[in-house]
Amino acid sequence: MVDSELLEANPLGDSTRRALYVYCPPQAETQQDPRLPAVYLLQGFAGRLEEWLTQTPSEPTVIERLDAMFADGGCPPALIVFVDAWTSCGTSQFLNSGGTGRYLDYVCDEVVPFVDARYPTLAVRERRGVSGKSSGGYGALVISMLRPDVFAALASHAADALFECCYQPLFPVAARELRDNFDGSWSVFRESISIANWRESAVLFAAYGTACAYTPDLERPGEALMPFDVATGRPIQEIWTRWLELDPVRMAETHADALRGMKRVYLDAGRQDEFFLDLGAQELSRELSRLGIEHILELFDGKHDASTDRYASAIREVVCALSEG
Repeated sequence: MVDSELLEANPLGDSTRRALYVYCPPQAETQQDPRLPAVYLLQGFAGRLEEWLTQTPSEPTVIERLDAMFADGGCPPALIVFVDAWTSCGTSQFLNSGGTGRYLDYVCDEVVPFVDARYPTLAVRERRGVSGKSSGGYGALVISMLRPDVFAALASHAADALFECCYQPLFPVAARELRDNFDGSWSVFRESISIANWRESAVLFAAYGTACAYTPDLERPGEALMPFDVATGRPIQEIWTRWLELDPVRMAETHADALRGMKRVYLDAGRQDEFFLDLGAQELSRELSRLGIEHILELFDGKHDASTDRYASAIREVVCALSEG
């Protein structure tokens, strides 16, 4: 358990005591040098730590996929660290925000040192990577850009990117649902339904949760400035512009040196992603190419939830890069 000082007094009142899962590969027991690279795995929107272990009838767990990957001998051994950055509004986007808390600092300045102090890691930036899907994929990108002193390789699955494609089409959908089911009021919505049932109003939770991370209302801690008019779904330009500044496609140029310093940048997305995150991955890839940043882009047939079987292969990409030199 990580007892976080940085999350104390977070505006949502979420717990500061966070669990952490650390996976150790079978080969570690036979290693002459027990120290290993580490890859930090970030969860998607509303994801809970225990869901990484969830068993389904049709698919192996992520742990089982990791076991198979390391057993086949194609990947050097590494620790995989499952990070808890859940919030009661659904996401932190792994940023420091006055609406959710200091989750960027929590990951980089508390979780990483906690793991390095207790597990046999190669405790240097060049041997650390970060990976995630959706909001976690966004986190992998922005953490790598904002804190290149901590991580040296990244894998990002279906990350929130190209915001006018992945977010803006949801604004009129959210406005209509808010009107029809919650009297056109964010307050009524928040009082009526909890994050535990977020799938019942997924668009509204996604809109409000990301707004808490991107544009917090600093005069009302724990609340958000919404980027669209609730009556029409039309963007409110001043607030929407602040969202666009946090779009990885737009951030890449400012943080190009950080991305150039990565040992591996891996992107993927499903061609039928419901939130058009394949288009976001493509546009980010074009921007990286324009900036001369080496990277891998893979598009595959599948929707947003079709990335689970790709976690292990992406982690292999990151681990192999971290193990070089």
